[in-house]
Amino acid sequence: MNPLIHSLHPYPFQKLADLLTSVTPNADLPLIKLTIGEPQHDAPSIVLETLKNALDGVSKYPLTKGESSLREAISSWAIKRFNLNELNADTQVLPVTGTREALFAITQALVGEKQSPLVVSPNPFYQIYEGAGILAGAELHYLPCDAENQYKIDYQAVSEDVWARCEVLFVCSPNNPAGSVTTLDEYRFLLEKAKQFNFAIIADECYSEIYFEEKPLGLLDACVQLGNDDYDNCLIFQSLSKRSNLPGLRSGFVAGDAKLLKPFLQYRTYHGCAMPLHHQMASITAWNDEEHVANNREIYGRKFDQVLEILTPVMAVEKPEAGFYLWPKLPMSDEDFCIKLYQEESVLVLPGSYLGREVNGRNPGQNHVRMALVAEESECVEAAQRIARFMKKHQNL
Repeated sequence: MNPLIHSLHPYPFQKLADLLTSVTPNADLPLIKLTIGEPQHDAPSIVLETLKNALDGVSKYPLTKGESSLREAISSWAIKRFNLNELNADTQVLPVTGTREALFAITQALVGEKQSPLVVSPNPFYQIYEGAGILAGAELHYLPCDAENQYKIDYQAVSEDVWARCEVLFVCSPNNPAGSVTTLDEYRFLLEKAKQFNFAIIADECYSEIYFEEKPLGLLDACVQLGNDDYDNCLIFQSLSKRSNLPGLRSGFVAGDAKLLKPFLQYRTYHGCAMPLHHQMASITAWNDEEHVANNREIYGRKFDQVLEILTPVMAVEKPEAGFYLWPKLPMSDEDFCIKLYQEESVLVLPGSYLGREVNGRNPGQNHVRMALVAEESECVEAAQRIARFMKKHQNL
């Protein structure tokens, strides 16, 4: 067995299950889960209809590269969404079976050229970044994204030695869990470093279509504004899971630097991860329709407004720039908060320390919890009311 497997950390939800093994929720209240970021809104009916009508696709082997019609639909969407001059559907777009597997796979394809390679990740982070780096044989370097810095990463504080060893830099924008968005100036700095030290910027943009005011800047958009028209060293990862409430379709795409995508396609040919044809047809319908996406944003906007009206008087929490998470700072241990809230109010949240790693004696996720506002509106409001009641009861914590 690959010995690196033993270096993998337990997944956050396994740690949560272990934490609550002997804990019983309040039996008088129905359980409300705000833990997993799994959209609960209805899937678009037009996508489901396309999926049903394309089931004859199960009789054919799909191409790893995907159908040209899907790549064209993705290219057209990205050009319009990110104000691009061009995005070649043949060389700069690759459909993937969900960005989770693709984020993992791209790391295996990119790591290994440098001595003592680094995978650089935000902290807290989506745990796939870490696991992918470990199994690629890289060392992880974590960049704190904490309250002291308004939940932004100070990239200019990173040493030249780290940039020199870096092979993959993960940028999560909008950020999971804090909801912050990477700025043009930050991308300008990162593009200069990537060019100087020859590493790939991997932008996980899965939450980019859930925003409340301005559209979040995308990495490819930044490239065009900064004169990097070929998207050198840059790849974006996009998904239909959050945008279109289709997590079970396992459909997304990677786009950007053709020089990176060509060998990645070859890797994926061996990997055996081609998207089923009926999923491809459904994906075309989803990428071609914006009405359901706008409706989705409206629903999230209402939920955030109502929940924050209830919670802001009792806890340190702010509306994110984008995404569907709240990331409140607590006056107590995040694990203790999770246990007591579960026991007393039958509401389940995720301890923030489970999403981060301790560096220099500090975990930037500690004393935070992640709340995913993915449930129905009334259920999110009910959860907020219970949390507010809990905070008032324990206001001297």
